[in-house]
Amino acid sequence: MEKLIPVLSKLQDVFSTMGSAPVQLPQMVVIGSQSAGKSSVLENIVGRDFLPRGNTIVTRRPLVLQLINTGNSATDPSDFKLDSKEKGDFKAGRGQEWGEFLHKPGKKIFNFEEIKHEIHTETERVTGSNKGVSSKAIHLKIFSPNVLNLSLVDLPGITKVPVGDQPDNIETLIRDMSLKFIRNPNSIIVAVSPANSDIANSDSLKLAKEVDPYGTRTLGVLTKLDLMDRGTDAMDVLRGKVIPLRLGFIPVVNRSQADINSRKRISDAHVAEERYFETHPKYRQIRHRCGTKYLASRLNALLLSHIKKVLPSIKSRIGEMIAETTELLDSYGDPLTGSVTNYGSILLQLISKFSTNYINALGGRSPDVSLSELYGGARISYVFHQIFAKGLLNIGPFDRLSDEDIRTAIRNATGPRPSLFVPEVSFELLVKKQIQRLQAPSLQCVDMVFDELTKVSSQCEQLVPQLKRFPALRDQLLECVHELLSAQVKPTKEMIKDLISIELSYVNTNHPDFVGGSRAIHNFNKKVQRLKAEEKKRNPNSNASLATLLSRDKKDKKGNTISGAIGAVAEGLQATFASGGPQSHPTERELIETEIIKTLISSYFNIVRQNVTDNVPKSIMFFLVNYTKDRIQSSLVRALYKEENFKSLLSESPATSDKRRQRTELLSVLRKSLDIVNEIRDFAM
Repeated sequence: MEKLIPVLSKLQDVFSTMGSAPVQLPQMVVIGSQSAGKSSVLENIVGRDFLPRGNTIVTRRPLVLQLINTGNSATDPSDFKLDSKEKGDFKAGRGQEWGEFLHKPGKKIFNFEEIKHEIHTETERVTGSNKGVSSKAIHLKIFSPNVLNLSLVDLPGITKVPVGDQPDNIETLIRDMSLKFIRNPNSIIVAVSPANSDIANSDSLKLAKEVDPYGTRTLGVLTKLDLMDRGTDAMDVLRGKVIPLRLGFIPVVNRSQADINSRKRISDAHVAEERYFETHPKYRQIRHRCGTKYLASRLNALLLSHIKKVLPSIKSRIGEMIAETTELLDSYGDPLTGSVTNYGSILLQLISKFSTNYINALGGRSPDVSLSELYGGARISYVFHQIFAKGLLNIGPFDRLSDEDIRTAIRNATGPRPSLFVPEVSFELLVKKQIQRLQAPSLQCVDMVFDELTKVSSQCEQLVPQLKRFPALRDQLLECVHELLSAQVKPTKEMIKDLISIELSYVNTNHPDFVGGSRAIHNFNKKVQRLKAEEKKRNPNSNASLATLLSRDKKDKKGNTISGAIGAVAEGLQATFASGGPQSHPTERELIETEIIKTLISSYFNIVRQNVTDNVPKSIMFFLVNYTKDRIQSSLVRALYKEENFKSLLSESPATSDKRRQRTELLSVLRKSLDIVNEIRDFAM
């Protein structure tokens, strides 16, 4: 099971080349306030001085520390899955200690003072020399016979007051950096707190509680027990009575500053630490759970157990990401190389896919059917039946036509002599004026369908992912489709105008649905008889005029739409009386003539409106929709398939090239990661 930790280290190294891990790896994250003793704890675990020290903040970049034990002569280097060079170094280095930085691959550093200097130099290279901080990690491997296999992330200490050129929000920056690491649910939080301060005010435990409120993956480390006030101890904290942590607390005693200044060896410090816990009246009863050695073994066991638990899910996640990345990479295609024939073949394939998607969208066979809105052919049907047809129904036969206008038209048609019958000329003049009003919404319907077809072409471009590679081709495709549609708008509108002109050219009063003059008079007489009967019931002695009866009928209906053209007469009476005109009070004959004309206009207008409602969509489908659907592919080929334009049309955007490169690198990293994980054949061992 020991080989699990080197596998984790390998994964960390592979992912570090990307700057961020695509998979959340199990790791131990060491957090604590500045000068809480984090660096001393790590040096005690390693057994060597290798971390920079100072009076202010020293750790200013995350340090990913990977410890590999080389001291067991029975250990096979193949257990650690090293490459051939590393295996040779491993065998040759038994009993030796050295470090290797990921940013200096292959260079073994045996002098730990040089390791300390390199950490300092690499930190300043990124953060500057005046106490700046950065979230970019330093990766260090330490090979030693005196360490247990471990992988730790040491974060900058939580500080309150900015120094040097640190920004005013340095506390927030370090806090956010720490949260970024410990939010990983696969991380174990190692919270270092000084025992000579109130544990309730521990910055590290407070930060850990934000992401681990129940303390299930937080291990507390208590430092500076030897500096506590005389007569006090940390037993209540160690027993979990103050702050309960499932992983518990481990006390350690580090070297004092005087010991460091006198260059006291860490091995001697370990002996002094053991003696402290063995002789302390309170801690000796739990001495087997105290000290740096126990801390290292506990961390090793926790990390092994954690890796064992999450490694299968990591393997599954890496497999999923490989499939996703491969699919995305396939959508970018391979870089174009080869003959002109190859370019031409690719161009024809893309034109064919685009055209097929356009035709399918109009026919309702699109593979990407929207569930939130109407699309393609369904949207065009909605325009025809819900917008255009209902819009025509809202155009009434007497809109913008008052009763006074009708009477004036009748008078103008009779000339100097009174007519014996209602003049037919006035009817034709008035009905044509109303029919003409159907042209504007019909032409507007053409524009709406044109807009929808343009929208369909834009959406079809999105259904061909390969077009994202070639922005010039995509733009040319959309431009060609727009030109094809625009070219058909004019003949479609001309056809619509012709339809209206046809209706205006001949008023067919013999139409079977037309009410006719005799029926109009008959309907009017029945209407008058009904109104007189109702008036008699209301007032037997009433002698109301026709105008009064019609006006009262209008009021009784309270403005509701009157069925048929006969009832519409009353609707115009008030306008007649209010409008004045040549004769402010029409005669009874004029009222009758006006009502009959309105009956005829309403009947014929409804017939024409129904014709227009039926013929306009048919014309649009024939001249615009079906025409472009049948000719889109041939038009695109004719406009774009030109050998001299192949390379310009099929030139990739820089963004696509960058994405392909990034995804290729990610796929390589993921495959290497899967190979590393697959080296562990038995997760239960």
